[in-house]
Amino acid sequence: MKNSAMKNPVRETAQTIQRVRVGLIGLATILLIIGLSATIFSVVNHESPVAAIGSPKADVVANLAITNTTNPHEAGATTEPLAELGVAPNAAPSPSPTPAGQ
Repeated sequence: MKNSAMKNPVRETAQTIQRVRVGLIGLATILLIIGLSATIFSVVNHESPVAAIGSPKADVVANLAITNTTNPHEAGATTEPLAELGVAPNAAPSPSPTPAGQ
């Protein structure tokens, strides 16, 4: 009965070492999975983007941004966007009438 009541220190040490090994192997496995997934995602991001139907194209959007930087008050440019589209008549400034007495 004395043997069953006493714990074997060698056996406890072996179990502790085994538990530490299992924990370290698990940690290494998780780190390996994270590293592989990061590598896969970085390779996928470096591929050329797929152009979907109806998606904006970068070169067209860049050209639109360039054309929108023009000054609308330049000579010959209208400031009436609705008149440019033909929706509303152009409201060109008319000369102010001078009084007849002058």
